[in-house]
Amino acid sequence: MGTEIERKFLVDGDCRLPSEGRPVVQGYIAPGDPEVRVRSVGGTHTICVKTGSGLVRGETEVAISAEQFAALWPTTAGARVEKTRFTVDVGGGEAVVDVYAGALAGLRTVEVEFASVEAADGFAPPAWFGREVTGVEGYGNRHLARYGIPTE
Repeated sequence: MGTEIERKFLVDGDCRLPSEGRPVVQGYIAPGDPEVRVRSVGGTHTICVKTGSGLVRGETEVAISAEQFAALWPTTAGARVEKTRFTVDVGGGEAVVDVYAGALAGLRTVEVEFASVEAADGFAPPAWFGREVTGVEGYGNRHLARYGIPTE
């Protein structure tokens, strides 16, 4: 299993998004630990297993066919997320801004992946990044998919 090192923030200010984003639908087959999800992004379909929580997580993602995605999709009823994903430049690296739709409309998050924990610790978020929600269960996609936007 690979490792994902990622920090997640709410979008708090005005960020300039590219004119085109990629529509994403993802659903959770098993929203626990490990979490198992299927995702469709612009004709590309994957199944992903993630373990742990917080800054460093285990992650394995495998491409699947459209037919396999369609067969698995019904198992995700009640645990789905719709969003548009935009890639933006931040301080010489890339971040992804997710603008949620459906029941999660109005929520915007930004995630930055890193090659090391040291790089993650040294990252200075731009002014438009809001509160950091790395490891906050309520802002994990698997939780959002089942329970909606946290009311805290």
